[in-house]
Amino acid sequence: MTVNQDPDASLMLRVKRGDMAAFEALVEKYKQPVTNLAWRTLGDPDEAEDLAQNVFIQVYRSAARYEASAKFTTWLFTIARNLCLNEIRRRSRHPSEPLEPAVETDDTPQRQYEDPKTTVPPEALLQTELAQQIEKALAGLPENQRTAILLFREDDMSYETIAKILGTSLSATKSLIHRGRETLKQKLKPYLKTGLWKE
Repeated sequence: MTVNQDPDASLMLRVKRGDMAAFEALVEKYKQPVTNLAWRTLGDPDEAEDLAQNVFIQVYRSAARYEASAKFTTWLFTIARNLCLNEIRRRSRHPSEPLEPAVETDDTPQRQYEDPKTTVPPEALLQTELAQQIEKALAGLPENQRTAILLFREDDMSYETIAKILGTSLSATKSLIHRGRETLKQKLKPYLKTGLWKE
C-alpha cells in the first residue's frame, strides 16, 4: 500500500516533519482501539489507559525513524502488542501481592439491599452476564489467539495485517482465529441460543 492509499501513513509522515496537529489527529482516531486492545489483553482499565499513552509516546519518539513501508495500523498495533507482552512478562516476574481482605467492624457500613422499584430488568442482567462471560472466555485464550480475534473483530483488520502484527504466516493467523473461535463457542454455548459464532 502506498502513502497515497493510506491517509494515516500520510499523517505520520507529517508527524515526522514536526506537525503536532497530525499527531493529535492520529491519537484521537486510535486512542480508543489501542486502549480496547490493551484492556482486553491486560484486564485492567487503568493499566490499559497507561499503556495506550505509552504506545503514543513511543509512536511520537519513533517518528524520525518512521518509514511508510506498511499500513500505519500494522505499525501502531505491533507497538501496542509488544508493550502488552512486555507488561505480561513484567507481571509474571513481579506478581503483585493481594490486598488484605477487609475486616468488618462495628463502624463498617451495613450492606444495602436493592430497592424493588429500581431493580435492573432481567434482560439487562442477562446481557451483563453474557458480556462478563465473553470477557472471561477471551481472557482464557492463549495470547496469540486472543489478540488475533480482538484485532479481527474489534478493528476489522484483514488476515494479512493481523499476520504482520503477530509476526506469523497468513495460514497460521487464520488457524489462530479459527481455533480461538471454536474455543469461545464451546465456552459460551450455555449462553448463546444458537451456538453459532457470527462472522
